[in-house]
Amino acid sequence: MKHGKKYAEAAKLVDRTVLYEPNDAIALVKKTAVAKFDETIEVHIRTGCDGRHAEQQIRGAVVLPNGTGKSVRVLVFAKGAKLDEAEAAGADFVGGEELIPKIQHEGWLEFDKVIATPDMMGVVGRLGKILGPKGLMPNPKAGTVTMDVAKAIKEIKAGKIEYRLDKTNNVHVPLGKASFTEEALQENFDSLMEAIVKAKPSALKGQYLRSITLTSTMGPGVKVNVAKF
Repeated sequence: MKHGKKYAEAAKLVDRTVLYEPNDAIALVKKTAVAKFDETIEVHIRTGCDGRHAEQQIRGAVVLPNGTGKSVRVLVFAKGAKLDEAEAAGADFVGGEELIPKIQHEGWLEFDKVIATPDMMGVVGRLGKILGPKGLMPNPKAGTVTMDVAKAIKEIKAGKIEYRLDKTNNVHVPLGKASFTEEALQENFDSLMEAIVKAKPSALKGQYLRSITLTSTMGPGVKVNVAKF
C-alpha cells in the first residue's frame, strides 16, 4: 500500500521497535494525525481468544467518559408508550413493523445504532441478514435490547461504544477525535481497557491481550505496552 508524503513524515516520528506507555502513545497519535479533517483515534486489540468457542467470545459495551466526538443517529423499535419515551429521550427515528419494508426494500440505513424493546425482537429479527453484517443488530449484552429505552438512548448519545471480537479475534473501537485533549483520550482509554480486562473469558488459557495499537484514521500505528494490563 502506497502512502503519501504526510504519512511518511508522520511515520518517522514513531519507533516501531518501541512499546509505548499509554500516555506517550496517545500524545504520539495526536501528533501524527495530520490530515485536513478531525481524524478519529482508534484502538486495535489483538487477543489470545478463539472466537470459535462461545465461552471465549468477548462482547459488551462501555460508556466513554468524554464520548467519541461523533453524533450518533439512533433508531428505536418499540410500541405504545415506549415510542413516546424513545422520542422524548432524543431518538432520531422511532417506529415498529412499518419500518421493516423501508429497510428491506428501500435500503434505508440512515442510522448508526438500533435499540429494540424485547417484545419487538420478533419483528427486528426479520432484518437479521441486513443489520447483522453491519453490526447494527440489537443485542442484550450490548444493552440495546431493553425496556429502559430512555437510558439506552442517553448512554449511546453520551458516547457508549460496543466492543466484540471480529473473525480474526481482534477488537476495533473508536476512542475519540484527534482534536480531543490528551487527558480526555487517556480517560476514554482507561475506561475502555478496564472494561476489556474485566471481559476476559474465564475459559481462556494463555495470554489474553497480545497487542494494543493506537492509530488515527490516516496515521501510522503506535504500539502500546500491554504489560500493565
